[in-house]
Amino acid sequence: MSEVTNRIREHWPAIGLSIVLGLVWAITALSGSDEIQQIVTEMMIRIVVVVGLYIFIGNSGLLSFGHISFMAIGAYAHAWFTCCTLPMVKQLYAPGLPAILIDNSYPFWVGVASAALLSGGVALVVGAVLMRLSGIAASIATFALLSITFSVYINWDSMTGGASSISNIPVDVGPGVASGFAIAIVCIAFVYATSRYGLMLRASRDDAVAARSVAVNIYLMRLIAFVLSAACVGVGGALYASFLGTLGVNEFYLATTFLTLAMLIVGGVGSLSGAVIGVLFLTMLTEILRHAEAGVTLANVTVQLPKGFQEVCLGIIMVAILIYRPSGLTNGREIPWPFGLGRVQRTSLFRVPAARSHDAHAQRTGEGIEGP
Repeated sequence: MSEVTNRIREHWPAIGLSIVLGLVWAITALSGSDEIQQIVTEMMIRIVVVVGLYIFIGNSGLLSFGHISFMAIGAYAHAWFTCCTLPMVKQLYAPGLPAILIDNSYPFWVGVASAALLSGGVALVVGAVLMRLSGIAASIATFALLSITFSVYINWDSMTGGASSISNIPVDVGPGVASGFAIAIVCIAFVYATSRYGLMLRASRDDAVAARSVAVNIYLMRLIAFVLSAACVGVGGALYASFLGTLGVNEFYLATTFLTLAMLIVGGVGSLSGAVIGVLFLTMLTEILRHAEAGVTLANVTVQLPKGFQEVCLGIIMVAILIYRPSGLTNGREIPWPFGLGRVQRTSLFRVPAARSHDAHAQRTGEGIEGP
């Protein structure tokens, strides 16, 4: 087998997922339907956010409830830089902004870069404290971060408009732009996961005692993943702001947190493919249920599901997945190489390890079990 083919096989999860997302975009472009384009654009933005979640949760084994706060930080950073061509309008929405932001309206790419930098910077400061925690304590601390961010933003009238919305954000994100960012984030996540930092973090997830014994700095590895994950989620927030053209703080709280975590868990928290497939699967399902709630006519008979059935169905699916397939739809594996087995692929590194006796380790060492 040629060296080029070997390289392609080693990077197949990222390449295969990129091909899938590219095909989705191509089909969307050919459809010419405005509704489908909006659905696919929002789906691609969710992929950016969920893959960002995977970078930290999937590799560290720590469940985070606070990453949507970085989505809010990224969205508002993008709005501050790009909103409103007239200074008086921007001052009306956020009078507390510095003059350099009020008097100027910056391009889309500047807003995206500012979203990534601000989200990553906040994550660096917050993560310096939170990443010293493990297990349920870390998860509760991240939920506290979500609550704090929401409370600050909804009461920070001079910067976020408080409970009101910020409008007049340029709408620059469509299916093509969103798909491009989704493919880029998938590639970033794959490169990180196959790097020495990703390998060391997964080693600490699987066996913290063994990882420490070979000089793995678990705190530093978690912090690196936390910052990179937050930056990617912040980019998702910027795309979301530029997709809607308007922002409200309420969009970045419990509902979005639950939905994105559900997508990651249903797809498979332990694999990059699971993060993408979970978004694709639940997006299709929620759209079907949404149309069913609005009413579907079959043979002159209108069938309409009760309001709220979409959320009930999502909860039932999560429970069923956790009971019957706890590793998700992908079972913790990456999409397989389609041209035979051959030599061992690097994708085997992504497999979720079989259940082992973590309790025995905890009893011997007196430490808590790492990860969820």
